[in-house]
Amino acid sequence: MPIAQQKITPCLWYDDQAEQAANFYCSVFKNSKITQVSRYPEAGQEIHKKPPGSVMVVAFEIDGQPFTALNGGPIFKFDEAVSFQVLCETQDEIDYYWSRLTGGGGQEGPCGWLKDRFGLSWQVVPAAIPRMMSDPDSRKSARVMNAFMTMKKLDIAAVERAYAGQAA
Repeated sequence: MPIAQQKITPCLWYDDQAEQAANFYCSVFKNSKITQVSRYPEAGQEIHKKPPGSVMVVAFEIDGQPFTALNGGPIFKFDEAVSFQVLCETQDEIDYYWSRLTGGGGQEGPCGWLKDRFGLSWQVVPAAIPRMMSDPDSRKSARVMNAFMTMKKLDIAAVERAYAGQAA
């Protein structure tokens, strides 16, 4: 029986850091692995301008989700228009992913957003926030929104207190 493959795979464009980035993500996320590395051939060098034998594409998985990291050159950069969400059940998980993803030159952002050292945007958020934000009682979702809008790294206990209408 053939192995099922994802129809859609995010492709992350790097100048020349695809292998370092894939190794970094596999070190941060458990149940991750590099699945394939392909290298630039001599052919097409007049276009790609990469040394033959240098890393072209790294395929990797995070929790079964495939990703492709491409060394495509300095033409394109990441921006906040695309990010990856990491839903966390506990504050320990939030603290772990926040410190690992911002470590080594990453940047903290507002409302659980951050950029890693490669410039890729992530949202590290409590898994309960989507449920809280869609509560039929709009006062609860408004309190949650007001609470997390003032935070960088999200604090689950503070968000839950806001949801419950309790003072900080």
